[in-house]
Amino acid sequence: MKSDSSTSAAPIRGLGGPLRSSEPVHAAPAGSLAVVLLEEAADLLVVHLDFRAALETCERAWRSLASDAQAEEHAGTSLEVKCSLCVVGIQALAEMDRWQEVLSWVLQYYQVPEKLPPKVLELCILLYSKMQEPGAMLDVVSAWLKDPDNQSLPEYRALADLHLQRVLLPLGCLSEAEELVAGSMAFDEEQRLDTLQAIRTARQQQEHEHPGSEEAQKPNQADSFSHKFMSLLMLLRRLWDSAVSHVFSMPFKRSLLATLILCLLVVRFDPASPSSLPFLYKLAQIFHWIRDTVFSPLYRLPVQD
Repeated sequence: MKSDSSTSAAPIRGLGGPLRSSEPVHAAPAGSLAVVLLEEAADLLVVHLDFRAALETCERAWRSLASDAQAEEHAGTSLEVKCSLCVVGIQALAEMDRWQEVLSWVLQYYQVPEKLPPKVLELCILLYSKMQEPGAMLDVVSAWLKDPDNQSLPEYRALADLHLQRVLLPLGCLSEAEELVAGSMAFDEEQRLDTLQAIRTARQQQEHEHPGSEEAQKPNQADSFSHKFMSLLMLLRRLWDSAVSHVFSMPFKRSLLATLILCLLVVRFDPASPSSLPFLYKLAQIFHWIRDTVFSPLYRLPVQD
C-alpha cells in the first residue's frame, strides 16, 4: 500500500500490532488444509508482501473449512483458524487500500455481527476509526455488545470502552453513550462517573458550538416562506397589469369577446343555456352603454379650423 498517504490504513496496531515474520499466526496444531493455507497466507503477507495472493489464500482456507467434515470435531481449532484468517485478510485489504471492504468481507463468513471474534471486532473498530469512518461500525458493535453471550467474555469490557471512545463520542452519539455506561456492567463505579462527566462536558461543548440551532432554523423558514409569498404576489400583480393593459389596448369588439371568454372561464356557465341569456343580455347592455357614453357628441373634443 502507498506509504505517502496521510491516512494509511496499515499497519493496524492493537492487539499486538501487525504481523511479523518472526511472529507466525498462532493456531493450534492440526493437519487440516486450512491451517496449511493460513501459514501460507501469513508468509505471503509478511515476507513476500503479496497482499492480493495472501487475501486469495485466506479465502481458499475459508472454503476448505466450510467443506471440512471434521471441523466439528476440532471446534476450538477451527475457531482459532477462522479468527487468524480474518486477521491476515483484514491486514491484506488494508495494505491494498481496500479498507472499505473489510467489514463486508468479514461478515460474509460470520453472517451476523454477534458472532464476530473479539479480536476481529477490535481490529475493525481501530481500522475504521483510524480512517475517520467510525459510523460504519456503530450498528455492528452495538449489536455485538447487546448479545448476552458476548457479555460474559473477558474482552467485553475493553471493547465497550473502545466503542465508547472511538465510535460513540466522535460521532456525537451522547445519549447512546450514556445508555451504554449506565446499563453495562463492564464499567466500575469510578469509570462510570468519569465517563458520564466526560459525556456531560461533550454535550455542553456541543451546545456551545451550535447555540439555538433549532430556534434559528424556524425564523429562517418563516423568512423563506414570506419571501416566496411576496414573490408570488408580485408575479400575480405583473400578470394582472399586463392583462388589463392588453385588454384596454384592444378594439371594442375584441374587448367584448375577451370579457365574454373570461366570464366563461371564471363563472363557468353555458352560453347556450336559457339561464345564461339574461346575463348575456345585461352584459351586452353594459357594453353598449359604455360605448355610447365614451363616443357621444358631448365627450368629443372640438375641432378647430
